[in-house]
Amino acid sequence: MFLPHRAACSCQRGFTLLEAIVALALISSVGMALFSWINSSISTLGRVEESIQRATATRNTLQFMQTVNPMETPSGEETLGEYRIRWNAEPITERVDGASFPYGISLYQFTLYNTRIEVLGAPRRPDFTVEVKQVGYRRVRAMVFAPQ
Repeated sequence: MFLPHRAACSCQRGFTLLEAIVALALISSVGMALFSWINSSISTLGRVEESIQRATATRNTLQFMQTVNPMETPSGEETLGEYRIRWNAEPITERVDGASFPYGISLYQFTLYNTRIEVLGAPRRPDFTVEVKQVGYRRVRAMVFAPQ
């Protein structure tokens, strides 16, 4: 018995060389795109982490500087955990007497200062500078009680 359809069938097994090259090119281009995306994500993550550390250091520095009276301590250096801060305050207004209601002049004099703060960080953290305006005060008068 003669089967002509079997003789005409040319069954292939496997891939041709051209198909294998096209498949490898597609896989490598997808792999390169994926590698580029991962690299970009890691770089962005590093910048975000650095930004968070800087914001934390700035917040801690400003919180500490609320305790510093620039009229009494115009410059100094302090260690806050893994950071070291250095500040220098310069007056930007003249000293003025405070007002006290209902008695008139208060016991204190005030001056506005521009305070430049250098934050020197631990390794792997960049140093940076913060400038703030602070009010300095000093008691210059004693409380006097008037007889009634």
